[in-house]
Amino acid sequence: MKLIKIKRCGKVKGRTCADGSVQRNYVPREEASSPTLSNEALMCLLLINSFENRDIAVFDVPGAYLHADIPKDKFAILKIENEFVNIMCNVNPEYLNDVRYEGKRKVLYVRILKALYGMIESALLWHSLYTEVLEKEGFKLNPYDRCVANKIINGKQCTLAWYVDDNILSHNDSKVVDQILKTIESYFPGLVIERGRKLNYLGMELDFFEKGKVKLGTVQYLTNMISELEGELTEFNENLDRQYVSPAAKRLFIVDEESPPLDNKKADIFRKYVAKRIWVEKRSRPDREPTVSFLSKRVIKPTKDDWRKFKRLMCFIKLTVADVRVIGADSLLEMLVMIDSSHAVHNNMRGHMGGITTFGTGVIDQKSSMQRMNTRSSTETEHVGTSEYLPKPDIY
Repeated sequence: MKLIKIKRCGKVKGRTCADGSVQRNYVPREEASSPTLSNEALMCLLLINSFENRDIAVFDVPGAYLHADIPKDKFAILKIENEFVNIMCNVNPEYLNDVRYEGKRKVLYVRILKALYGMIESALLWHSLYTEVLEKEGFKLNPYDRCVANKIINGKQCTLAWYVDDNILSHNDSKVVDQILKTIESYFPGLVIERGRKLNYLGMELDFFEKGKVKLGTVQYLTNMISELEGELTEFNENLDRQYVSPAAKRLFIVDEESPPLDNKKADIFRKYVAKRIWVEKRSRPDREPTVSFLSKRVIKPTKDDWRKFKRLMCFIKLTVADVRVIGADSLLEMLVMIDSSHAVHNNMRGHMGGITTFGTGVIDQKSSMQRMNTRSSTETEHVGTSEYLPKPDIY
């Protein structure tokens, strides 16, 4: 599989991936599942960085997986076909004698020695290698999130968090950050580093605009998403030009059982953009979470009524595309959690709960969803809502 992507900086990035799906028959799940940085841990880290006014660096490790070796007791074969055989042989002429033909198709079989992108165990192999390097340099993994590591340097905490090969590093002293970057560069040459108060990380635009507060935006992502959706809607002579003051009306949770189903094209569009919205709401726009939470439960058989609710949401997004999330802390020792629930508001008579966690400015974590069980009273609904949200902040 070949992937081409235009990055935010304008560069065109190409990547060839192996088809790891065929490995699922013989690679155990425990050898193919790697942890990634949790959203909750990231929000807390951004809050700490801002409150302590730390110097911050964001960096990528190019070709991260390829630094990890395939264990000697594992044996994996890669089949290269057609024009890619020529490319491989141009780079490695010694493979010419190993080229074969299957019918008219030119093929080359090679043994994989490094963790290739697309192989299902590659992420875990890279994570194991990276944590081994960090522990060697004195970092200790956070017991609640294995993609966060800390080290006390000059009496202050240095924190490194990573999502696969995307890293965010912070310390009060910029010279310490410089030294850590040099150390990691010695293991993995070619780091792509970004410094300053305005950074891009995991698709978010970060702005540490004042001590104790940080802006989190996905303005470029949302702008591109709206432009893409409007292009797809032209086929149906529809647009996103209506203006709404909220992402949903009061009848959001009411399901019209008589509404006809969407045709396949519109249903695919519905699923695609609801999925995109789930990604955004957890990072920069929690104000849409009740709407997205409901729509995400309608993706199997969406109806025309669901489409109207979806269109209203997307019109609201277009109108507020430049809005960003602001989080901050009055104190890192005072965390406030607020939870509320509404009894029997869904068609199946289940309640709906909402919860937020804040340190004073904005929310660093939120949840809005239909409850997992039916309840007999509003009091019981409140208890269920509390039990469904409160365990989550334990990771802090």
